[in-house]
Amino acid sequence: MGHTKHRRSMRHTLRREITGTLGLLTDAQDFAAMRKYRSFAFEDHETYLRQAEGLLRTLSAQGAHTSVALFDPEEFAEYCTAAGLDPDTADSRMRFTAEVASGGARVPYTGQPIDQLVPQLIDTAVRKATWDYATVLLARLGDCAECGRDIGHAAFDRASRMLMALLDAAGPGTHHLVCSVPVEDELLLAVLLAECPEGEPARLDQSEAAEFVTVLAVGIAVNSTGGVVLRTTAPDTPDRLHGWRLQQGRLDPLTAAEVFSAYCTDADTGEPVSPEPGVEYRAGFPVTPAEDPGSHH
Repeated sequence: MGHTKHRRSMRHTLRREITGTLGLLTDAQDFAAMRKYRSFAFEDHETYLRQAEGLLRTLSAQGAHTSVALFDPEEFAEYCTAAGLDPDTADSRMRFTAEVASGGARVPYTGQPIDQLVPQLIDTAVRKATWDYATVLLARLGDCAECGRDIGHAAFDRASRMLMALLDAAGPGTHHLVCSVPVEDELLLAVLLAECPEGEPARLDQSEAAEFVTVLAVGIAVNSTGGVVLRTTAPDTPDRLHGWRLQQGRLDPLTAAEVFSAYCTDADTGEPVSPEPGVEYRAGFPVTPAEDPGSHH
């Protein structure tokens, strides 16, 4: 009986931390950082996560539409300092969560278990941070000294046409694309899933597509060496893997051997990795984007 009352009390305490969006401490290190505040009444990270899951489930059963955002203790401390707030109050945590919810990465709660929700939230936050960083990089490049065009906009336009050309050439099937671009000691990564039914336009998530094109545009704009890999899944056929090297604003096809080597080598150790059974490693195919209407400048 006492244990049940304690759980209810903890859930009631957690309820005070929520403002339509629950700010979630996804890892034990961040959780430990918040324990220095006396008003943060949780002692164990695993228990905290289970209580958060219970609260989300309760709110959902009551018809509440709830989302989850990543709660970063360092950003919270900076926010409180800038706003002149006492960080050791539930009210300050609520105000910070509301601030994060208005412009940060959020994941709608649709009943998914906490073990799925946490990696989903982390992935969303990483994707948003990548997109924000890439967007800033493009914006600060300014205009071309020779033609006067906005370098970032021109690169984005070219990357958009390049993606469409790649999907057109890939043909029907489910395509999983990954773009990687090293820039300023960072490795920008973007992932895109595209469904391409026979004889129909590609179906893709617009946010994912924008992120993918933005990262590819950064590689084009700063003349970085990057890469794109494509995995195609279609009924009754083995998965096909293709790859390209990004250089000088072009996607140059890799050979089948280069694709095999890229997929079957451990990126950290350089040691060979066994190839996946039932997967064909193929050369990249030519990707010819539609002509840039401003290229004559």
